[in-house]
Amino acid sequence: MDTLPFMSSSPKRRIPRQSEVNIGTAGHVDHGKCLAIYEKVILDDSEFTGEQLEKLAISNELYQGRSGEGYVYSLVQHRTLSLNERLSIVYTHPYLYIQSYKGAIISFSTSSGRVLRVTPEHPVLCYRHGKYQWVKAKNIVADDSVTAFDSNKLTTDSVLAIRVQQYQGKIFDLMIPSYHNFIEAAGGIVCHNTTLTEAITGKWTSAHSEELRRGITIRVGYADAAVYKCSGCSPPLCYNTDGECSSCGGEAELQRVISIVDSPGHESLMANMLSGAALMDGALVVIAANEPVPQPQTKEHVQALQMIGVKNLVIVQNKIDLVTYTQALDNMEKINAFMQSYGFKDIPVIPVSAQKRLNIDALIQAMEEFIPTPKRDASATPLMSVLRSFDVNLPGTPVSNLRGGVVGGTLLKGSFSVGDEIEMKPGIYDSSKGKYIPITTKIVSLGTSAGLVDKVFPGGLVAVGTSIDPYFTKSDSLVGNLVGAPGTLPEELNDIVMTVSLFDSVVGILQNTKVEPLKMNEVLRLNIATATTAGAVTSIRGNIATIKLAKPVCPPPNARVAISRRIADRWRLIGSGMLQS
Repeated sequence: MDTLPFMSSSPKRRIPRQSEVNIGTAGHVDHGKCLAIYEKVILDDSEFTGEQLEKLAISNELYQGRSGEGYVYSLVQHRTLSLNERLSIVYTHPYLYIQSYKGAIISFSTSSGRVLRVTPEHPVLCYRHGKYQWVKAKNIVADDSVTAFDSNKLTTDSVLAIRVQQYQGKIFDLMIPSYHNFIEAAGGIVCHNTTLTEAITGKWTSAHSEELRRGITIRVGYADAAVYKCSGCSPPLCYNTDGECSSCGGEAELQRVISIVDSPGHESLMANMLSGAALMDGALVVIAANEPVPQPQTKEHVQALQMIGVKNLVIVQNKIDLVTYTQALDNMEKINAFMQSYGFKDIPVIPVSAQKRLNIDALIQAMEEFIPTPKRDASATPLMSVLRSFDVNLPGTPVSNLRGGVVGGTLLKGSFSVGDEIEMKPGIYDSSKGKYIPITTKIVSLGTSAGLVDKVFPGGLVAVGTSIDPYFTKSDSLVGNLVGAPGTLPEELNDIVMTVSLFDSVVGILQNTKVEPLKMNEVLRLNIATATTAGAVTSIRGNIATIKLAKPVCPPPNARVAISRRIADRWRLIGSGMLQS
């Protein structure tokens, strides 16, 4: 049987060791492959409409962040059906994406009575010319054979009628890590989902260990990959992430392990990018070859990269398969001019098609050459910024089997070992004392994408299992904390003084909006390291501002501050600050 075109036929390789470098992604987020909200999908062996899934996610406080024009919710404690590379049905742990939509919906019915209503861009798995291939709904024609799931097996079903109708309301998708497809419930038709890292990582990322996949892969999406280089091939053919050379069969030598750090779109990516400069060793800037340059979000992301000082960049000119050679060259010239306007010169631009896996080897080569692994001091006093915190216990777990809370993040320096005593600041809020209290605990487990380990070092995402009551770590409640050896962390701050540098105009919106000076008593959103907090301006003297924080922070040395202002219904980046000691 044919393998699916979005999957490699070779088995996935286990990540051999902890990641050594974090490579962030930035750029325009492309959504729009969704089902009408009243369509049904399978969750925990039952049928749910998109509307029911949204209510489930909201009632259980599973919100993860914004993505493009919509919202992402974690459903990783539930399971749904997907297809693996052998076209076998597997259970996977999904995420829910929901957005408002006004436009065309394509409804097609099949010979067995199945009906599916999706947006025109939503791919459906069809069987054409003797092989399986993804076909966008707008390109499906009568007599096409769509792939469906019936009585625990795959079947094909002929399309009888196609109807286009106008729709206004919500649309939704399930997002499936690793396999990138799900099965619509009422008719069992196989649909391709919108994924968070697929545009860059495609099939060359590897799945996380269970601890990481269930807890810390989406709000800040870490997808690790081992980079290999074949001794018998010339660049770029020599680079792969499979561990095997498909060109000459030569020996593939491990070069390093990388983490692609992604987020569900605009707001979450910006918050994490702006607060996590120390977590990002380089960045891939994704720019579509078939869209005008620059998109508003791309402008905002590039300006943010400039602001936080990320200099090691590679431009990914994606969707190259959708344009002509001349159009691609014109688009590339505009990309270069745009990047130079922000002071980025001689940045490599790699044309790829992530969906069709075109030129991925050249992209890997560019990452190896232009985003080096930084030198890190593993012997220093350890310091980690918390990027996620969560409860790994499934509902209904007996009390005797409960595991302590887990925090996820990246070590900025030093190392952690199982059994180490650690402190977290500012800690948790004590209502009886009316303030935050630092937490002291012991490390009971350490996890990376390579699995459970005894010791972790700087680079890549690590999961630190603790003896903390999981109640205090669920729903990312400890995000923004610093972790280190007891007595070594800086003091928490309730007020900050910073040197402010404002942009000339607000970026990320189509209309040109001038950034007005800060005002007394104005409430701002501030990203400091991995912490996000609000603060009111209490003093302004020239470019020096004093801010009273709604929630204290414990910033690492030389922390930057990203400043956002409420404009219309969204927080928009207006400038940056440097903390004064």
